[in-house]
Amino acid sequence: MTQRLDLQRAAPEGARALHAAHDYVEHCSLPRQLVDLVYLRTSQINGCAYCIDLHSRDLLQQGMSADKLRLVPVWHELGDFFDARERAALAWTESLTRLEATGAPDADYDAAAQVFSERELADLTIAIALMNAYNRFGVGLRKTPKAVMDARAAG
Repeated sequence: MTQRLDLQRAAPEGARALHAAHDYVEHCSLPRQLVDLVYLRTSQINGCAYCIDLHSRDLLQQGMSADKLRLVPVWHELGDFFDARERAALAWTESLTRLEATGAPDADYDAAAQVFSERELADLTIAIALMNAYNRFGVGLRKTPKAVMDARAAG
């Protein structure tokens, strides 16, 4: 995997604008681990290796078990292994990330609104939209994951 373009260098104003949205989410009403869980699931759906690597590392650093991390793609099969807020956030993430297939139905929104305040649901939606944007850069520009860079450096 070779990076195609350095967004920061090619369009610094655009990169700064995205970073401003990222800064907002970093300080929003949601717990950091929940945001990173949403970032990870969005990235898994979109196939963004760079973001999967990054947010997996972040979640492990925050204390999420490796067992739980491995089961994120199949969260819906595991009952209460993920708590109610995690399940609602993951479901809303999938609904918005697969928008062409889901159309973000009322049932998905209503389920999220049951466990999140209006502000939290707005912040969750912003986080999901932001990660979908970042995934387009990661995949489209072939951003190289840290794991790949570390392996190259070691080998």
